[in-house]
Amino acid sequence: MNWNDVIKFANNGSPQPPKRVEKTDDEWKSILTPEEYRVTRKKGTESAFSGEYCEAHEAGQYACKCCGTTLFDSTLKFNSSSGWPSFTEPFENNVIHYEKDESFGMVRVEVLCNICDAHLGHVFPDGPEPTGLRYCINSASIELVK
Repeated sequence: MNWNDVIKFANNGSPQPPKRVEKTDDEWKSILTPEEYRVTRKKGTESAFSGEYCEAHEAGQYACKCCGTTLFDSTLKFNSSSGWPSFTEPFENNVIHYEKDESFGMVRVEVLCNICDAHLGHVFPDGPEPTGLRYCINSASIELVK
């Protein structure tokens, strides 16, 4: 993965997901905390440096809070000093959905779980090599599986 791949996916469609998980709004509300629901289902953002995994360094895999799909590996996590957990690439290319986001007067690329459409955060082209990517992810969207 590199920035050109991200832009291609955002403009032309993301990879086909391995499966789909769909629930009603009431079902999501019944399994998520109010903050998790706000972030994942309503495209919210947690405050910088407030998330549980911002400074976490434990080994494991980070799964989607909503559907349990593995999204990122702890070996791909790095300290970006951005205030949110940051990763250089997804666990598998087909678990992330990319959308052009023009909210708040900016143009960014939003990343969502490709399995259940949970809002995760955004991806930027200012990460470390070899990908040059920074997946900036809300802690409320993920769960560390050790």
